[in-house]
Amino acid sequence: MPSLNDPRFTGAFTAIVTPFTQNGEAIDYDRLAAQIEFQAKGERGTGGVKGIVVCGTTGESPTLTEREYQELVKRAVELGHKHKLLVIAGTGSNATAHALHNQTVARDAGADGTLSVNPYYNKPTQEGLYRHFAAIAEAAEKGGPILPIILYNIPGRTGVALTTATVERLAKFRSIVAVKEATGSLDSGSEIAMKCPNLALLSGDDSLTLPFASVGGVGVVSVVSNILPGRVAALCAAFNGGNWDNALRIHRELYDFCRAMFLETNPIPVKGAMRLLGRDSGVLRLPMCDASAATMAAVRQALTAQGLL
Repeated sequence: MPSLNDPRFTGAFTAIVTPFTQNGEAIDYDRLAAQIEFQAKGERGTGGVKGIVVCGTTGESPTLTEREYQELVKRAVELGHKHKLLVIAGTGSNATAHALHNQTVARDAGADGTLSVNPYYNKPTQEGLYRHFAAIAEAAEKGGPILPIILYNIPGRTGVALTTATVERLAKFRSIVAVKEATGSLDSGSEIAMKCPNLALLSGDDSLTLPFASVGGVGVVSVVSNILPGRVAALCAAFNGGNWDNALRIHRELYDFCRAMFLETNPIPVKGAMRLLGRDSGVLRLPMCDASAATMAAVRQALTAQGLL
């Protein structure tokens, strides 16, 4: 493994859902506590993931109020640290000033790192992207210990992608420690791993975790691990330990399940799966809505194939 800015940010991290009450009007903190404990212990006591990401895409962060966001980050840090998990807070925004504010919230809450997405909708140039993340990185390196930043490259959601050249410029900041690549492009992952060896390359697509590992990836920010934290952690441990045969076996065992979790926009299928398992209300906030009957039938079949139903 290359010399990373922060070697803690390798392995499996769960992009945790935000559990809502039955009417969707509030966050269900009792369920949140149970879900975080599940992430630490793993299914069937197999051992869990290295950390969690709260207030990310899977956590429906655009639907949270400012008060909810601050409380959710605070509670997640407390609960995660209780179980020895790293806690990463989603802090991205399409306004640099707001992203900087979210970074302050995360720092004050004691988060171990932040996940900062490409600014969405306004579609900045590469220079604009560089200046946005540079401002965040500079702030993260002031006023005490460095607050680590994971860049979140997901053009399908944001309308713009970080190029390898821009990531290479940003890799010079000590506070930028990793890239979550949700581009679906092995070429992009390959180039980042080659040109930015100090950054941890994390897959942002569950079905591509092992393929990304083959070109230099060292982990994943996973949706599937909401359901199967132990199996996703075992996959990462296998390839990071050089056991490629075992990694391929686990990849193949999880592949169909991974695909089922993305039959509709994330987190619609995974919340439906958690409802079937009795682990979540399944409630989503508009504009997200319940999965179709066809998707739920496929989700039920995927859970059954994994021996969970």
